[in-house]
Amino acid sequence: MPDPRLDVLCIGNAIVDVIADATDEFLAAQGLTKDSMRLVDADEAKRLYDHMQPAREVSGGCAGNTAAGIAALGGRAGFIGQVAPDQLGEFYRHDLTAARVEFTTPPADIGVPTARSMILVTPDGHRTMNTFLGAAQELSVEVLDEEQIRDSAILYLEGYLWDPETPRYAMVRAIEIARDAGRKVAFSLSDLFCVERHRDGFTGLIDGGRIDILFANEAEILAMGGVPHLDTAVAAIAPKVETLVVTRGAAGALAVRGGERVDVPAEPVREVVDTTGAGDLFAAGFLYGEATDKSLAQSLRLGAICAAEIIQHYGARPEADLRALAGELAA
Repeated sequence: MPDPRLDVLCIGNAIVDVIADATDEFLAAQGLTKDSMRLVDADEAKRLYDHMQPAREVSGGCAGNTAAGIAALGGRAGFIGQVAPDQLGEFYRHDLTAARVEFTTPPADIGVPTARSMILVTPDGHRTMNTFLGAAQELSVEVLDEEQIRDSAILYLEGYLWDPETPRYAMVRAIEIARDAGRKVAFSLSDLFCVERHRDGFTGLIDGGRIDILFANEAEILAMGGVPHLDTAVAAIAPKVETLVVTRGAAGALAVRGGERVDVPAEPVREVVDTTGAGDLFAAGFLYGEATDKSLAQSLRLGAICAAEIIQHYGARPEADLRALAGELAA
């Protein structure tokens, strides 16, 4: 098997985060529930965007955040996701590429604009999110770069993209290509509602031996295991994958591989400001460790370091130098 050109290739929703300040009065006037996340259609997305204050934009989406985190650690990261040929699509490509992530998926003129999440931040730091999934949900088999997949040591997929049928087929095909090439496949359950909606599909992937590295938080692994106790759920799922990784927030994280189980504490932080992207950056650190032949404990610690950095500020992109924070672990 030839040496991979990329360490990790991530597949997920290509979403531009549009972040603006807002008052409680503005939220009330727009009929928005503070601290909520809702899906909106194209018309509502345009209406709300037109009424927002000047905003800052950043390329987002879970897998995109993970790819950017891997690149920030010095890894060779790529991303596959669908944007439209519009202003936000061009911005997404430029922003992700500027983060040193390889993003070559062509834009598709499919009648819907690039996905965006309009995030309104009130003076107390609370976030109200309004997400239009748009073109991100139209990722098709036809735009996959099969050679890029074969050239990646690890293929990483986010469970959020499993919902619509078109990208689900693309994800299944990408898994087939990676496994045929002898590469590792990593999968994130993404959210409890994803598990509840797609337990049968996720179970099929896991039981079918198509997932090497499975990421879950505590609630997700309990739901997948169908049991109320963490250790029981871990015991039920771990034998079905090469590596199981479970994040536990302030309680740290654990990983099981074969007969080895490693638990690490959460890294100390001065203040938890915003937990958005914590799981994405944990995955970035762990996957970077796996791609660079670190031990299970070292990969977990890299994940914890990256997650700790991201929760100390707003947004899901690192502001500190992750390589410096990781020290010898990133060497």
